[in-house]
Amino acid sequence: MKLSEIKTVLSTLDNVAFVLPNRTRVPEHFHVTEVGLITKNFIDCGGTVRKETVVNFQLWDANDFEHRLKPKKLLNIISLSEKILGIEDYEIEVEYQSDTIGKYNLGFNGTDFVLLNKQTACLAEAECGIPQEKQKINLSEISTQTSCCTPGGSCC
Repeated sequence: MKLSEIKTVLSTLDNVAFVLPNRTRVPEHFHVTEVGLITKNFIDCGGTVRKETVVNFQLWDANDFEHRLKPKKLLNIISLSEKILGIEDYEIEVEYQSDTIGKYNLGFNGTDFVLLNKQTACLAEAECGIPQEKQKINLSEISTQTSCCTPGGSCC
């Protein structure tokens, strides 16, 4: 989800709620402790220089059980971050504390924001020699045409 998308969604909501990949809810007394801009400069295993930039939201819940973040407040935090940090319309990455700090992509299911698991991947598969995945087909999809190598055929 891009920053422009969350701003559009927030303008239609009465409450802000996040759901983890295992379908448990982030406690409703969470705080957004950071909205930031993260730029990662790196070289992949094939030697290509790359740059990735994301908008980062950090969610945190504490013993402040009466706290409820409203959409307007989050929109104000985003607006201030855009103005002060020069944040543009990048994809959003969400950090949330579980056993360690988890990083998630962000989606929306029509009512709640959904934290989506991120995956690692090789960005230079051709240079690394990683074989492409073999095509999987069902035996029922194989043509049943008669081949030349049937009993009585003249191929052998």
